[in-house]
Amino acid sequence: MFKAVIFDLDGVIVDTAKYHFEAWNELAKKLGFEITTHQNEQLKGVSRIKSLDIILEWGHIDLTQEQKDILLIQKNKTYLEFINRLDKSDILPEIVNVLNYLKSNNTAIALGSASKNALPILEKLGIKSLFDAIVDGTVVEKAKPNPEVFLKAANKLGVAPKDCIVIEDARAGVEAANSAKMLSVGIGSKEVLSNANYILEDTSKLSEKFLDSLLKNEK
Repeated sequence: MFKAVIFDLDGVIVDTAKYHFEAWNELAKKLGFEITTHQNEQLKGVSRIKSLDIILEWGHIDLTQEQKDILLIQKNKTYLEFINRLDKSDILPEIVNVLNYLKSNNTAIALGSASKNALPILEKLGIKSLFDAIVDGTVVEKAKPNPEVFLKAANKLGVAPKDCIVIEDARAGVEAANSAKMLSVGIGSKEVLSNANYILEDTSKLSEKFLDSLLKNEK
């Protein structure tokens, strides 16, 4: 029986992915090109540093580490300006109901995100207290698809990886969950998340009934 659910942040709890895209695209424009929404799919669940390297590769631009560090600061400043506007109304459909349902059923809840802004985002949304463990980009060295973030979350919860469910919206996140031997639930496109154990169109389909069927699965 599953004992814990680990949530990604961007695209699962709140749609900050659009703000990442806007911030990255603004940076790319300053470098003389633009990134597409299709390209942006490759950045979901990926660390800030790795995302910049990918973008610079798209633009065929070679920079020193010092120049990269400046761009990373600029990008994060732009992103923070966007997320400062967040409030409870930005939480994605059914998420609060799901978190409360899990709490009422004594199921452990963790956040497993590459974001270094996870804590302030959860605080702005007013749901930080619903999480038993938070593992984010400030404590993880290896980015998804490496399973480190989810394995650390399971360890913090005191739950075996095989007893965890991961809810993700990114291909890299699904791959990380699968590598950790956890059950993966993808939120989004079947084409992008084809490796997930279950795929839901959006969080509105993340019902109590669906979760209950997973949690009571004897595997």
